[in-house]
Amino acid sequence: MPDGSDAAEIRLLGRVNEVAREDWDALLAATDPSFNPFPSWDFLDALEVTGCVGPNTGWAPRHLAVFDATGGLLAAVPMYAKGHSYGEYVFDWAWAEALERAGGRYYPKLLAAVPFSPVPGPRILTRADSAPELQRIALAGLVEAAKRSEVSSLHLNFPTEEEWRLAGESGFLLREGRQFHWHNEGYRSFDDFLAALSSRKRKNLRKERERAVENVTIRRLTGGDIEPAHWDAFFDFYLDTASRKWGSPYLNREFFLEIGRRLADRILLVMAFRDGRPVAAALNLFSDEAIFGRNWGCAEDHPFLHFECCYYQAIDFAIERGLKRVEAGAGGHHKLSRGYMPAATYSAHWIANDGFRDAVDRFLKMERAEVEHERAALASHAPFRHDAEEDF
Repeated sequence: MPDGSDAAEIRLLGRVNEVAREDWDALLAATDPSFNPFPSWDFLDALEVTGCVGPNTGWAPRHLAVFDATGGLLAAVPMYAKGHSYGEYVFDWAWAEALERAGGRYYPKLLAAVPFSPVPGPRILTRADSAPELQRIALAGLVEAAKRSEVSSLHLNFPTEEEWRLAGESGFLLREGRQFHWHNEGYRSFDDFLAALSSRKRKNLRKERERAVENVTIRRLTGGDIEPAHWDAFFDFYLDTASRKWGSPYLNREFFLEIGRRLADRILLVMAFRDGRPVAAALNLFSDEAIFGRNWGCAEDHPFLHFECCYYQAIDFAIERGLKRVEAGAGGHHKLSRGYMPAATYSAHWIANDGFRDAVDRFLKMERAEVEHERAALASHAPFRHDAEEDF
């Protein structure tokens, strides 16, 4: 471990509430002044108190905490012992199959991440005055925990690029992924953003927005405007989407009510109504810098309503609030034509078995080259106008 680590005590916590909310969130605020809500104490604790994570879910909390000699919290990492690979959005099913086919055991593993949330952000929360040293201590602590637990592997999903590079220096294997993010170039309105697009794309987006709101009223709700009835409707939409996409929902109604109570001022709920009745909704959380799209569902099919609720309303909100980005979550090449550009995401992986590690390393080197090529190819199809383009 780095110099000075002999003064640090590292513990694994079975619940995030084993440390005080103000202590955990003070580290988050120091690590990310914009306060990404996903690694916050309230978000993680809401998952635990509502039973969305816990020993019987395949997500057993093993949060890493680093304390000084007086018991002060120096660093923290949300972490879980996983008995499967559901709800992670960095896919390692093929790795598990390969190891088990060779006679090994892949599960349980350790995962440093925010459950069910493919949202890039800080994973190693530290005091600002000694962040690099504390990050190295935390990474070393993670590896030591993996060794002592005798797990096959340890994974760090959706960290910041800085954390990712530091993990690489600490012996982790590095993986890259891709999402689509919208960037606010100082736009004053949605029309200002449209003016930056090619004429054809601009016309298409205008038509989509017009079609989306035919016979439908859109409302953006945050803070105290979100009422229990709105959560009831949203949860029904969420269940429908979950049953169609992955069979069973990861989150329960109590969780949404809990974050609605705790994080209302960090939530944007976009709801569509027809004749006063809710027919669709999109859930977003936001920091002081970005808005993060999470869940969508609907009771009726309306042309382009998904795009309106999930993408265009988020852009409107970002422009109004002066936010720098809209991160629309995993997947979706269709986002490109709507102004969302390919952005790198990261994960880092520690593998216990040397032979298996070498095989994963070879795979990741080939995969990174493919991902970089894909991002470059997608970026070449950006919908934005060229300087020489005439405005029709």
